[in-house]
Amino acid sequence: MNHEPLLLATPSGDELKLRPEGPWTAANVVTLETLSRSVGGDVDRSRVVTLDMSGVSALDTLGAWVLEKLSRRAALSGRAAEFVGVADHFSGLMDEVRQVNRHTPAPAPAPNPVLARLGDLGKSTVGAREDITVFLQMLGALFMAVIGVLRRPGSLRLTSLVYQLYRIGWQAIPIIALITFLIGAIIAQQGFFHFRRFGAESYTVDMVGILVLRELGVLIVAIMVAGRSGSAYTAELGSMKMREEIDALSTMGLDPVDVLILPRVAALVIALPVLTFIGSIAALYGGGLVAQFYGDMGPAIYIARLHEAISVTHFEVGILKAPFMALVIGIVACSEGLRVKGSAESLGRQTTTSVVKSIFLVIVLDGLFAVFFASIGM
Repeated sequence: MNHEPLLLATPSGDELKLRPEGPWTAANVVTLETLSRSVGGDVDRSRVVTLDMSGVSALDTLGAWVLEKLSRRAALSGRAAEFVGVADHFSGLMDEVRQVNRHTPAPAPAPNPVLARLGDLGKSTVGAREDITVFLQMLGALFMAVIGVLRRPGSLRLTSLVYQLYRIGWQAIPIIALITFLIGAIIAQQGFFHFRRFGAESYTVDMVGILVLRELGVLIVAIMVAGRSGSAYTAELGSMKMREEIDALSTMGLDPVDVLILPRVAALVIALPVLTFIGSIAALYGGGLVAQFYGDMGPAIYIARLHEAISVTHFEVGILKAPFMALVIGIVACSEGLRVKGSAESLGRQTTTSVVKSIFLVIVLDGLFAVFFASIGM
């Protein structure tokens, strides 16, 4: 009896006779695969392939499948392939192996478009409910952290707060001022261009002042902060989550909300109103330059018209929105960072989700504030 499996190949014209011998079992899997590959070329060149099983001393499912693959390789090209000399005690196993993967699964029926839409709506609803739950949990955790700081002011991590203010406040001033300056200039240019047809060029100053102070100033700044600082928060916390640094903080008895999240959100709430003020001034200055060079309106006239058009109420409306928008951006950014799993793909996905959600919620919040202030006469 052979202790090692063999595979004898005997070409005869267009016919190839294969004679496996010895134990064709899983214990010899490497040898079986090597033997199978060695005769692959002969199988492809032959029109008739016969496998003589009379020399097989032991056979299990793996060995039977290797032989079946040789048979199917011949049959795939339209060649005839048959087994002969199969022992009675191997025939049942060979019959079972021949039936594996023979039946092509029926194609799935086309889904009903109405049911598919309803299914998508249901999944979106469940996802929205989960997002709202996470948002409220983070809001509650921040509230408890603030209560703890009010009870023990020494627990506030002042160094971290100042550092975050420097990062998201001071370092953001140049880009915020540049973008809002350009936005103000563009609004003024378009206003002069279109109002000139009706002889109402002076109303461009009214439009720039009210739009910038009430809506666009805080909205543009909030969107830029969401893209600049919100994404950074998500990436930082996500990386810490992947490296298990947040778990390490909990193991040491430190609350991640107090150590990591509260300083970041507090810095956003403090910095965004300041950035909004700077951005609004830059936008008004941009509008003034366009008024001078494009609308032939001197600085004194522009400032006098601006003084008539706007009031402190318009400024208050814009500034009051800023802390709430900052709170929403901070909560979304930090909560998405904590939802990062263990892969770089998850980090990228949550960072993108953080920016998209923050911008969406900022715009929705701005719309709600617009309705609210209009209803109370501001």
